[in-house]
Amino acid sequence: MLARLADCGVLGPGDRLADYGCGKGRAAIFLAARTGCRAGGIDHSEKLVSMAEENRRRCPCPNLVRFERAQAERYDPGDADAFFFFNPFSETVLRAALLRILAKRPGRPERMRLFFYYPSEAYALCLAQEKRLRRAGEIDCRDLFDGNNPRETILIYETEG
Repeated sequence: MLARLADCGVLGPGDRLADYGCGKGRAAIFLAARTGCRAGGIDHSEKLVSMAEENRRRCPCPNLVRFERAQAERYDPGDADAFFFFNPFSETVLRAALLRILAKRPGRPERMRLFFYYPSEAYALCLAQEKRLRRAGEIDCRDLFDGNNPRETILIYETEG
């Protein structure tokens, strides 16, 4: 699934990706190694961030990746222009994180892309209601797994910038 995202051309060396709910850091590391983007991952678990940091030290591009312990609803994504979510938390937390991502501040990129893998119905509804985002595409991943599950997809949203 990550290979499909990396190979579709939406991320490259000039991009700055924030992986929300990064866990052990595999998505951020893979996407940085495959696309050359800078990737930062956040997770609320100190143990998972420690494991992600260990994985970063052993990865082929440690200078492109960083991890930190943070709560999604309080995290300032800085100059990130791409965001990856693998259904890591509740809709309430997602809404709070979106407010911080979409806040207008000096130095914040106008155009941003958000990627949602395995989105729940609550996530899809939340995204459809957010007027500052428009659905820009979808990457179908159902053929990668048994069961033809419609959630095996990556929804792509972007700001109008």
